[in-house]
Amino acid sequence: MDAWIPITIAAAAAQTLRFMAQRHLKATGLSTSGATLARFVFSAPAVGLGILAYAAATGQALPATPPRFWGFALVGGLAQILATMCVVAIFAERNFAVGIAFKKTEVMLTALAGFLVLGDAVSPVGAAALGLGFVAVLLLSETPGATGRWPARITNRAAALGLASGVFFAISAVGYRGAVLALPAGDVALRAGVTMALVTAFQTLVMVGWMRWREPGQVTKVLAAWRIVALVGLLSVLGSYGWFAAFALQSAAYVFALGQVELIFSILASVLLFGERIGARETAGMALLALSVVVLVALA
Repeated sequence: MDAWIPITIAAAAAQTLRFMAQRHLKATGLSTSGATLARFVFSAPAVGLGILAYAAATGQALPATPPRFWGFALVGGLAQILATMCVVAIFAERNFAVGIAFKKTEVMLTALAGFLVLGDAVSPVGAAALGLGFVAVLLLSETPGATGRWPARITNRAAALGLASGVFFAISAVGYRGAVLALPAGDVALRAGVTMALVTAFQTLVMVGWMRWREPGQVTKVLAAWRIVALVGLLSVLGSYGWFAAFALQSAAYVFALGQVELIFSILASVLLFGERIGARETAGMALLALSVVVLVALA
């Protein structure tokens, strides 16, 4: 089994747990921005120290960061902030599992963006797997109990937020893969870690600056909830590092397609922890997504 497969599955599991913790923070009174900041504020220094220790232990010098790296990294970092805010906002519209399912529009969009920007190709069978995922997202886009024509039934705030999160996550994924590949030296672990450390530090500065200007007092509330925030930060480090490492080994489209296994984890969380019910249509949509994951793994 190629290394990117278990790395991606582990990253998806950590990300599901992190979204659960962020949902809890949102429910306790933090704003969408506050719940988003929670993933960066403690993880940034931890990642920086960790990659310095790794470089010293392996005898590697930190790679230079050319302008091409910064272009990809900063665009990816800003896009990820916006994407995370969209996902957190979805939780107020629909249940946890479906909110995560809306996010999965990132898979098809990443395939397109990766091809246009980086030249990452997708095989015909891989494209079929992505198509299954797209059909699944359409099944999951309909508002429960809505009537009228189908286009009107899927036109809702949750669908709009989900599509927006998919667009931004696709941009971030391609940006991060481009940034890792732009580094001229170091093994996969070092290049992924350096990229993650610099991006996370940038994201923390952007979020703190924005919130002090637009949402006074929210940064203090985030720090006051340090126990949950620290957990969010730890899960963010584990998940994000997994994504960065996987992007260094495989095209972003395939990584995100396999990452749809996150839906299985989110269903378990939705039903077992949050006591939410999943309807037949939603179950069918998630089953199609799971099938697309199986097809993708069979290709690897």
